[in-house]
Amino acid sequence: MPIRVLRQTSLVAVLAVFGMPVAAEPAGAYLAARSAAVTGDYDTAARYYSQALAQDASNPEILENASFALLALGDIERSAVIASKLLADGHSSQVAQMALIALSAQEENYADVLARILEDQGVGPLVDGLLKSWAQIGIGEVTTALENFEKIGEEAGLQGFALYHKALALAMVGDFEGSDEVFAMPEAGSLRQTRRGAIAHIEVLSQLGRTEDALNTLDSSFGPDIDPKLKSMRAALVAGEKLQFSLVTTAREGMSEVFFTVASALRNEASEDYTLLYSRVASYLNPMHSDATLLSAGLLEQMERFELATATYEQVGRDDPAFHAAELGRAEALRRNGKLEVAIEVLEGLAKSHGDLPLVHSSLGDLLRQLERFEEAISAYDMALTKFDTETSGQWFIYYARGIAHERLDNWTNSEANFRKALKLNPEQPQVLNYLGYSLVEKQEKLDEALSMIERAVAARPDSGYIVDSLGWVLFRLGRYEEAVAPMERATELMPIDPIVNDHLGDVYWSVGRYLEAEFQWKRALSFVDFGDAGQEADPDRIRRKLDVGLDVVLEEEGAEPLRLADDG
Repeated sequence: MPIRVLRQTSLVAVLAVFGMPVAAEPAGAYLAARSAAVTGDYDTAARYYSQALAQDASNPEILENASFALLALGDIERSAVIASKLLADGHSSQVAQMALIALSAQEENYADVLARILEDQGVGPLVDGLLKSWAQIGIGEVTTALENFEKIGEEAGLQGFALYHKALALAMVGDFEGSDEVFAMPEAGSLRQTRRGAIAHIEVLSQLGRTEDALNTLDSSFGPDIDPKLKSMRAALVAGEKLQFSLVTTAREGMSEVFFTVASALRNEASEDYTLLYSRVASYLNPMHSDATLLSAGLLEQMERFELATATYEQVGRDDPAFHAAELGRAEALRRNGKLEVAIEVLEGLAKSHGDLPLVHSSLGDLLRQLERFEEAISAYDMALTKFDTETSGQWFIYYARGIAHERLDNWTNSEANFRKALKLNPEQPQVLNYLGYSLVEKQEKLDEALSMIERAVAARPDSGYIVDSLGWVLFRLGRYEEAVAPMERATELMPIDPIVNDHLGDVYWSVGRYLEAEFQWKRALSFVDFGDAGQEADPDRIRRKLDVGLDVVLEEEGAEPLRLADDG
């Protein structure tokens, strides 16, 4: 439906986009829609907003919120129908204008995009400026577009964006020399260092016949552990093949890149729901833009909308070079949604289709370890390590995780060997120092080295409650009770509702004769035994027994060493 016709949208047409009758719905529809929208449940929000529109068809707030919900779902065409009604009623709305510009761009109606921007019905200054240039390219005014990119770059803070898009535009029209000159400018550095910027520059260098420069750029930008797309690019370059410039091939794809570029910049600056609108439009304008799809899915995951995230990850096709990344993301979303067995099925399938990727096997190992299927986890980590061509520091985590799995199976010799290998690859890594040091103390082995490890871990991560707790607990286990008090108190400040940390502080207080405070901490620990993963490690029966008879009696009943008199040795 052409945009100019949409501006005459009737109530019947508005409701028809939802598949809803015109008859009024329950009075609570608006409140239900608002509640759903706040939690990111956009599908439910859109349905309830449609019911609210049946009661109040011209309410600008309902119209805008309905358009927002549909845009966040990636349903740009239905969002545009609502948007056209909102603007036709004389209201202004950035969301509505975004939906309508997106629809015009998708239809390659570049004249309408330009008209909207000139009529101040655009998305925002940066987006409008970049879209204007791409629209000018779309209607054949390349020189004017390039001049406009330069004008945008004169504004404070916008130079990097302008130069990046100018470089893409030059490459798209075949001026690879000009594109390379822009990429080489120091001012273009920040966006040149992004994944897509680096790929674009590599393709430009290849088109110029500068294969060695392209290979050097690829290697320096991404290192040795590269994904399937980069491996394919590298193999082609090594074989002497020329890479096609693929990042942006049409003005519409250029506009998609505008929305993606801005979404990427907004990710750490704006709310997830607002950023999501930009990434959704990017995917709409270029369905093959898998980076935009992955960004949308990641944002939904951050918002804990795991079902929407899973569905978005599924939009990346099996033949897409980013398919493995999407499947890894889908497995993580399923895991966080409590669907652990389904997540394992996803990763097992990926291990068959992309079994040459170490990350696939290590991710499977991590999930199996979470399910306490430690032997299977070790096998997955073993497989991951065989898939590396060279040994790198980044492999430390696989050894660390494999060490934990061995430790849980009481294979201490193998466990310690893995932890020490992790430290060899990444010396002074706080997690490894903490885990190994703590384990050594529990086993009463190499106590001086163990304490040194934990002290170094605390120095590196002074605000980590788990690590500070380890220091306090190790001092307690070494009989240095007075010294243990301060770090244990600090740990409870950092993790006030963790049952284990509170239980530990209770034991430390008891050891220095502060019995009432000890009992108070044990009671707090009991009140938090359902807190997250830590609750699985807590022992509520033991805590209750300490409250009944005290720590000394419990240690005697367990056949453990009694508490020494404070620091008497």
